[in-house]
Amino acid sequence: MKYIIVTGGVLSGLGKGITTSSIGRNLQSRGLSVTAIKIDPYLNVDAGTMNPFQHGEVFVLEDGGEVDLDLGNYERFLDVRLSRDHNITTGKAYLAAIEKERHGDYLGSTVQIIPHVTDEIKRMIREAAESAGVDVTLVEIGGTVGDIESMPFLEAMRQLSIDEGKENCVFVHTTLVPILPVVGEPKTKPTQHSVRELRAAGIHPSAIVARAPVELDDDVKQKISLFCDVPVEGIVSAPDAGNIYEVPMILEQQGLTDYLLKQMALEGTSQDLGGWKAFVERLRNPEGEVEIALVGKYTHLQDSYISHLEAFQHAGAKANARVNIRWVESVDLEEDGVGLLEGTQGILVPGGFGERGIEGKIRAIRYAREQGIPFQGVCLGFQLATIEFSRSVLGLEGANSSEFDPETPYPVVDLLPEQQGVEDMGATMRLGAHEVVIEEGSKAHELYGSTSIYERHRHRYEINPSFLSKLEGAGLRYVARSEDGRRMDILELEGHPYFLASQFHPEFTSRPLRPSPIHYGLVQAALATQA
Repeated sequence: MKYIIVTGGVLSGLGKGITTSSIGRNLQSRGLSVTAIKIDPYLNVDAGTMNPFQHGEVFVLEDGGEVDLDLGNYERFLDVRLSRDHNITTGKAYLAAIEKERHGDYLGSTVQIIPHVTDEIKRMIREAAESAGVDVTLVEIGGTVGDIESMPFLEAMRQLSIDEGKENCVFVHTTLVPILPVVGEPKTKPTQHSVRELRAAGIHPSAIVARAPVELDDDVKQKISLFCDVPVEGIVSAPDAGNIYEVPMILEQQGLTDYLLKQMALEGTSQDLGGWKAFVERLRNPEGEVEIALVGKYTHLQDSYISHLEAFQHAGAKANARVNIRWVESVDLEEDGVGLLEGTQGILVPGGFGERGIEGKIRAIRYAREQGIPFQGVCLGFQLATIEFSRSVLGLEGANSSEFDPETPYPVVDLLPEQQGVEDMGATMRLGAHEVVIEEGSKAHELYGSTSIYERHRHRYEINPSFLSKLEGAGLRYVARSEDGRRMDILELEGHPYFLASQFHPEFTSRPLRPSPIHYGLVQAALATQA
């Protein structure tokens, strides 16, 4: 097994996840099989209970793992299906060591971070890598070199490189080369200090990916090479890109893939990024353009909806159109009205939790339904579409979800039966991929081209079957259900140009060359409004 360990320095948010994903994509283009692991140095066992405002989107995997959003980038770039074992947290590592101590596995030893916790980290990495059965495993260490939280992981990686051999464990360090407006030239000192910090932890990087607003010239690369003791071929300039999907080509053009293959004593086939380049070209030069309103509760941190943003990029490329997002905070709709939605060609109401902003989302759904504007609802958006229809069309005043109003006279959305009595919050929802059976002749069947699909879920509440006959009798059809027919998964509104919502999250399975069918359907419908 070959490992590429990606670390970060100077500050967070440099794009380690995109760098990791892009390296993996380029290795795949050389005929190698790749998987990726994300290490998050927080004490949470997983990302499931974390606030989107703090951490961004919670990405859901096939097996129900609730993980860091970077695993979404891995799946999109590499077109692979990862498992919860591919996200390692401090909480997981410490919990594993403590459980072994409680079980008596350490035979009376004093349990310490070194070697017991670091051994658990190495074990988790090896097991995830071996289960994938690939040529190369990419490991991204979250946070920044020098953080207290990251120290056990850096030590574990130092040990791993000794255990596996230097040629089997290559380190790529991402860092910042700022350009101060007053000076106007790239400053390499932050990179030098960052590498010095990394070397103090016993790790010598083989390559440096230098982030900067513009491409760095050869003189700057030479300087970084000299002061950081890394061959100049291993110094890669990563300027700001117009689109994240351009990054693989930026790294490829500077020879990073060939350099890493040489470092790992691997041979690859000739480079093949043809399909990827064609996708990027469609993103750069679309023929059409649409604006879609994303009505959310966490719009002040756009990473909270990153999978939707990427799904619209994928759908837009297929439809040969640029998708512009109008960010609409649902609370603002409650205060300022639906004028915030005027002029958009489509409306998306995504998932979320809690009562804040719910009535604003319902306003947006009613506006889309009454004005004939293409609409897509996801998870909570699916449930709120049912609530809005129940109130406005069926006349069920006070209809609601028992999540928001336990005393509602019309609980058209109610708690899943298996959720009764569940007290723990972490990893207890209906999670992961489940079969969805679609009716023939429906819009969903047309989009998916199949009567059986598997999509990823993340919810505790569902449509109350007691109200189905009334809802469907008035034109809100539930055209897809779970395999046993008990749970509603897709709804469509009769007589509307495009009104489709899903209990599952189609954004999690969207890929650059295979966009989410429901997002693609919304983009197509939005374009049709301009005809």
